[in-house]
Amino acid sequence: MSKSRRRIESRFAAKTCSRLSLRGAPRACHSGSAPRFAQRSGYSLILLSAILWSFVASSAFAQTDFDKANEEYAQGHFKEAISGYETLVRAGQWSANLFYDLGNAYFRTGEFGRAILNYERALALERHHPEATANLQITRDEAHALELQQSWPERHLQFGSVNQYCIAAAIAFWLAAFAIAMLIFARRRSATLIVTLMFFLLVSAVAICAVYALERGSKGSALAIVTGKNVQARLATADSANSVLALPPGSEVKILSTRGDWIYAALPNTLRGWIPAKDAQQVRL
Repeated sequence: MSKSRRRIESRFAAKTCSRLSLRGAPRACHSGSAPRFAQRSGYSLILLSAILWSFVASSAFAQTDFDKANEEYAQGHFKEAISGYETLVRAGQWSANLFYDLGNAYFRTGEFGRAILNYERALALERHHPEATANLQITRDEAHALELQQSWPERHLQFGSVNQYCIAAAIAFWLAAFAIAMLIFARRRSATLIVTLMFFLLVSAVAICAVYALERGSKGSALAIVTGKNVQARLATADSANSVLALPPGSEVKILSTRGDWIYAALPNTLRGWIPAKDAQQVRL
């Protein structure tokens, strides 16, 4: 056999052995490390297990911290309970019950502004939370907090939340798109299908308008709660400027703009004024 033929056969054998080794051939052909795909699969499984373990561990730790804060509250250690709840809030472990419990703890310490803030945050996450609704009203009465006036669209749209209206708008839009497709490909244009299309378009438009009205209204994303004491809304960004309105803790304002350490807000008396940014916090985080 010629030398050139031997070289070709040896190369072919090496390639064949390499291909077979990737399919799980005996180690006689490949005595080195494990196949690359097996290593990659092993690394993927390890990474996936680490991610799942981290998620489970973080959830367990968060639940443990929540239980500890609840124990502190039950024992009357309200400041320690507030510290535990606030730690969970900063970690992003948000829930309606967490904000509700935090509001209760602040109420027990006499910080009515922060209590109302957290009741509002609980209701922003879970609109129908009867305990938060009841405690919010009790705290408002205790603090003599002022509320923003709602527009008539807001009053008539309160039965649904922004998320619910968004979902309704999306569903109606896609159903309208499906109806349009049926009209395009149908041999005959049915009057019933046309009426259905118009109905879905109307529902989508109404839902979008509802989202806009609620987001721009008194309970929208710009809603803030006065948490400071002896807060005065003023005509200018200075403590010496004339006062527009005294705002008890827990009063609602709507942030319109910011300038340095001051925020310009719509006030419960339908006027506008400047208040220190440190004395108000937005409901939505």
